[in-house]
Amino acid sequence: MQKKVRQADIAEKLGLSIVSVSKAIAGKEGVSKELREKIIETALEMGYIKSSPANNTTASTGIIGILVADRFFSDNTFYSNMYRSLLIKSTKAGYSAMLEIVTAESEQNCTMPQMISSGLVEGILFMGELSRDYLQTIRDTKLPCIMLDFYDDEIDEDSVCSDNLHGSYRITSHLIEQGCQQIGFVGAPLSTASIMDRYLGYRKALLRNNLSANPDWLIQDRNEAGRFIPLILPPTLPDAFVCSCDEVAYLLVNALQERGVRIPEDILVAGYDDYRYATICDPPLTTYHVNVDKMCETAISALIRKIRGKSYTQGCVVINGSFIIRKSTNRTQ
Repeated sequence: MQKKVRQADIAEKLGLSIVSVSKAIAGKEGVSKELREKIIETALEMGYIKSSPANNTTASTGIIGILVADRFFSDNTFYSNMYRSLLIKSTKAGYSAMLEIVTAESEQNCTMPQMISSGLVEGILFMGELSRDYLQTIRDTKLPCIMLDFYDDEIDEDSVCSDNLHGSYRITSHLIEQGCQQIGFVGAPLSTASIMDRYLGYRKALLRNNLSANPDWLIQDRNEAGRFIPLILPPTLPDAFVCSCDEVAYLLVNALQERGVRIPEDILVAGYDDYRYATICDPPLTTYHVNVDKMCETAISALIRKIRGKSYTQGCVVINGSFIIRKSTNRTQ
């Protein structure tokens, strides 16, 4: 039986420390690009990283790749929290996780991630939405893939999502129960599948209660590139707002208060996610708690099953959350 190659063997052959070899293989900082390439090349030659003839990618590295668009990771603290959970869940499952941030240019040009071109990862987890062309470029490598926190209507790939439609429906229904008849939505429905479903949940609740959606009360929260933009409030305000996420709700509350509007005395405001901004907001936000840990656990488990070669298709798995009422929509507290 052939002896299993260890990182120590690679380090000994190159006259390097095990730490340097480990950092290079894991894609961490601390080694130069030239040295990293040399270590990876030697690892391939020695059989520590094994090339697959079918797709020229890596097998048996014990590493899961996580790809996230720069527009999400730099602007959105929710994904930082999700990444933390993914690290914990993957380690518990016996795998390491490697993050690579996809710049706008790389996404537009469909540039292959370094973690894939270097043959470092066994599977890919897309954390948050990426362009359809970019997704297809990665899928063409035949690496096992999972979409986390989104799905694509035209790409048949397994995904794990929050119950966005029901969560937003529940929030909007609560506002109607509080006596609100004029309800606006803050978010860009066309920017991501999650925001679209939250918008649809809001519209569903309005339809069920014979209420109309005034287009003047649909406030865009981000531009075409997916970056947050200043909120432009309409001259006439509704009774309440449903927001695409807690961070946007926090920004809305600040903008309304600057105009002299009291929350919740004058207008009710609800967010979505139940992350940091929900509790630092004054008043604290009514929101829909996203079960991030369960989503990450489900995604990692499904990806590992694919990596291990099991014939497995799960479709889109929807993870339920929970509705949380706080002061921003409760005038009796």
